[in-house]
Amino acid sequence: MNVKKIISILSIVVITGLIIYGFILIRQIFSENTKFAEKEMFVHIPTDSNYEDVKKIIAPFVTNLDRFEMVANKMSYPENVKAGRFLLTKGMNSYELVKAMRSNVPVKLAFNNQERLENFAGRVGSQIEADSVSLLTSFKDSIFMKENGFTEENVLVMFIPNTYEFYWNTSADKFRDKMIKEYRNFWNKERVAKAEQQGLTPVDATILASIVHKESVKKDERPRIAGVYLNRLRVGMPLQADPTVIFALKLKANDFDQVIKRVFYNDLTMASPYNTYMNIGLPPGPIAMPDITALEAVINPEKNDFIYFCASVDRFGYHEFAATLKEHNVNAKKYSDWINAQGVKR
Repeated sequence: MNVKKIISILSIVVITGLIIYGFILIRQIFSENTKFAEKEMFVHIPTDSNYEDVKKIIAPFVTNLDRFEMVANKMSYPENVKAGRFLLTKGMNSYELVKAMRSNVPVKLAFNNQERLENFAGRVGSQIEADSVSLLTSFKDSIFMKENGFTEENVLVMFIPNTYEFYWNTSADKFRDKMIKEYRNFWNKERVAKAEQQGLTPVDATILASIVHKESVKKDERPRIAGVYLNRLRVGMPLQADPTVIFALKLKANDFDQVIKRVFYNDLTMASPYNTYMNIGLPPGPIAMPDITALEAVINPEKNDFIYFCASVDRFGYHEFAATLKEHNVNAKKYSDWINAQGVKR
């Protein structure tokens, strides 16, 4: 056999080997490599994780970890691990998996109607990497509160209910700093000026808005209720807001899961800074997280002469308003008779 023929045969063997290797390589890269039933799922890679940590996290969700590793090494992923939240789709191949692990997917974080800072921290902590303990510590940081004019009782006013976008691996301090920025954006010069026209600071306005929010679920009625409470503040009359008494009862019992549908006369005399029957002015902090419609109602209240209101028995969810105590007593008796007939005990 001459040299040319040998070279030719060797060339064919090499080329065939390269083709086979290429085919194997392509199969390794582009064949399906997932084993979860859902159409898609998220994996979370904690801050400071390394490649070995990542492999442990994703191992239950890939069919062949060696195949994933081979592709990851070729794509320099082990040296470029990212923390965050990553979307995996059923049927992904190893190349797609590695690519997905480089694309941190933000969390759409929504919150509203939280009654206490502790509840709020728990809700947020269930959606991002920072846990409720680190969030509470950050929110209550004395330097931060002093710099921004908050106290432990009122720092909840900082959080404006909405839907926000965060990366899952956001730290507690970064979350807090984003929220104070959003608070300042909301309380722009125009809104601050409107609050001042009502004799309120942004903190005061939010505390009052929390009462308005709890007093009525009817958004179109909130400016009228805000007007009534502002009238009471102007004449030095206690706010006499049942929702503040309910908050005080929950706080005393340390039970914010209970549902209180009715306030009794003996409840109105309980000693608490949140009891607006016993104390003149605003409570020391919000009794809930007011939504934007309640905040807007307080700084854009209806101008009226009403001093009193009570729940309506004719228009469910709404209230009956009165300018005099005599008118109010008629409305109040009508409601009291109705609720007694319903058998509501608490």
